[in-house]
Amino acid sequence: MVVLNKIYTRTGDDGSTGLGTGERRKKYDLRVAAYGTVDETNAAVGLARLHTAGDTDLDAMLARIQNDLFDLGADLAVPEAPADKEAKRPPRERLRVVDAQVTRLEGEIDALNADLAPLTSFILPGGNAAAAYLHLARTVCRRAERLMVELAGMPNEIVSPAAIQYINRLSDFLFVAARYVNGKGADDVLWVPGQNR
Repeated sequence: MVVLNKIYTRTGDDGSTGLGTGERRKKYDLRVAAYGTVDETNAAVGLARLHTAGDTDLDAMLARIQNDLFDLGADLAVPEAPADKEAKRPPRERLRVVDAQVTRLEGEIDALNADLAPLTSFILPGGNAAAAYLHLARTVCRRAERLMVELAGMPNEIVSPAAIQYINRLSDFLFVAARYVNGKGADDVLWVPGQNR
């Protein structure tokens, strides 16, 4: 259980922040940027949900995703120790994104995509408000993915494969969901290459 009695602590006034392990890192550290961008993704999903409340199934999916994104942030904020990986010891019991969360997303993508009109062009982010906000969430999600992959490529920085798969699948989900709320693809705004030359 998390208890937050005091919101400001002054510990970050020196430009550092604490990971879940207690380790201090600069606020511009790549790991901090990665979980901060996951948090931005969550906020963008929350904004999109203001416009999806009429579709209870989709809104329930987005609510689960918001909770998953907190799981993902916690996963990133408490890094696995490289020594655990090298010694082939199981990591300390921490909240981690798991394969089942990725599988659930894939099933939801397939369910939403089954009703969509075939895609014949790239589409522009837009249409109705729900679609536009879902596209915004998708682009923030892609940025989080880039940061996570970059972090995973650094020496002594571990990001689980399930976490990277989850964020990758999430951007696909958000794309499909945007099309779904855009009249199941009928109201997508199509890109016309070179239209304004």
